[in-house]
Amino acid sequence: MTKLTLCDFPAKTQLEGWSSYSPFVLEIDRALRLAKLSYERHYVDMMKLKQLNPLGQLPVLVIDQENLAGSTHILHRIEALAPGTMSAGLDARGQAEAWLWKEFSHTSLYPFVLATRWVDERGWPVPRAAFFSALPAPIRIFVAPLVRRSTIKKLIGRDFLRGGLEACYERLERTLDALDARAPASGFWLGDRPSVADLGLFAQLHSLRLPTIAFGAERVAARAGLSRYLDRVDAVTRA
Repeated sequence: MTKLTLCDFPAKTQLEGWSSYSPFVLEIDRALRLAKLSYERHYVDMMKLKQLNPLGQLPVLVIDQENLAGSTHILHRIEALAPGTMSAGLDARGQAEAWLWKEFSHTSLYPFVLATRWVDERGWPVPRAAFFSALPAPIRIFVAPLVRRSTIKKLIGRDFLRGGLEACYERLERTLDALDARAPASGFWLGDRPSVADLGLFAQLHSLRLPTIAFGAERVAARAGLSRYLDRVDAVTRA
């Protein structure tokens, strides 16, 4: 049998329903659960991460002896291992739309997750404690602000933060309003069965619902239809 190992950051949320601080690791975790594929979890020594992925990024799914990096590549492989998981009941047009929604979630929602955690002073204590508290104090004092500045610079470069945090949050509100209006009253994003569209949207929006960053969670909770939809995805992918 194929052995699957999902690699994750060593920081654990300790929160039921949030198996990882990374939306992308969470996405793969829920995809594997949806596909009913057994897997192990490995918390990576960050000093050795590039041995798994030369880009130094997660998620990485180890398939037997193969290190497969990048959530899109991993999701396609899960589809190959468990056909229909990513596109159950969808025709060719529906499948294409499902993957487009997945790409939308990565490019248009993930920056908001970063903004709430790495830019906003209210959210910054969470990643600071999770990712850097284990480092020796002299290193932590230097590394944590460095990584934070790099993240902010990337968000400015992607035009999510160029107008400042308030403008970013105004954009977030409009995006959440649009998704709330689009959210299905029953079932899932593109039909009666979950697809890769649901996995992508859920991973990013559920990450915004992280209870330890209350102001982000409250923004999603204010959209009742969207919240009910996310709860349905949570239920079907958590088992």
